Amino acid sequence: MTLLAAEANRAPLTPTIARTIPWSQIAIGGSAILVLILVARVIGQSQSVQWAEIPHYLMDPLILGGVVLTLELTAVAMIFGIAAGGIVAAMATSRNIVLKVLAAGFVWCFRGVPLIVQIFFWFNIALFVPEIAIGDTSISINDVITPSLAGFLALGLHEAANMAEIIRGGLLSVDKGQQDAGRALGFTPMQTLRVVVLPQAARVIIPPTGNQAIGMLKASAIVSVIGMEDLLTQAQHIYARNFLVIELLIVASIWYLAITTLASIGQYFLERRLLPVSRPPAKARTAKGDAR
Repeated sequence: MTLLAAEANRAPLTPTIARTIPWSQIAIGGSAILVLILVARVIGQSQSVQWAEIPHYLMDPLILGGVVLTLELTAVAMIFGIAAGGIVAAMATSRNIVLKVLAAGFVWCFRGVPLIVQIFFWFNIALFVPEIAIGDTSISINDVITPSLAGFLALGLHEAANMAEIIRGGLLSVDKGQQDAGRALGFTPMQTLRVVVLPQAARVIIPPTGNQAIGMLKASAIVSVIGMEDLLTQAQHIYARNFLVIELLIVASIWYLAITTLASIGQYFLERRLLPVSRPPAKARTAKGDAR
């Protein structure tokens, strides 16, 4: 009896749970894979697409130049959007009613108007302001607002409005008691924002900012409507000469997918680096260890 009691004491405290096979998930997943295979087979067997031409244009100098310009436009517009969005978010969360109204008007305008309309507006701004007079010298606005600058202004201001809302949401997610604690420690409002509020708001701001960057990369293709020499525009220039429309669009799609994939991987590691992984409370971990 003593041996039986000892063996009973050594028995695991947690009951054994029988695992059931998720047949419904397997069926749905298998069906989705089958549909993808069928679609890929239909596309691959198309006689109207010259698949052998696609690898030849992946490293074409014009395509590579378009890739570089797309990356530069995305980076500059995102940097401007984050900086301007931070200023607008600070205005929106201030106690000054005038600053609040100005911030709300900025977001309302540049987030509400479609991006393609903003691009056409900046590209045709000379219809409103034909020239700029500086003393006795007049400068044509068409010489200042080039297609590159028009695309940057449209993308940057549109992104600033979106980032302002993201940053504002992150700032409001921090309890107001944290600001009171910063003031109690003798910090100035800017020091409180930089040292106390922003590190905590980063948990809310960083993930959507990464998504905005990836979205900006794809949205930059819209500058092709004003002739900016980005990736899509370069592909259009090439297929206008050789009539390989689908092939060049596939080349552009491959580059967009490759860049967004790398950006998504970078976003994943950035979030793991900057955002601490949540861990169970110490009592829960101790209880779990005792159970084992």
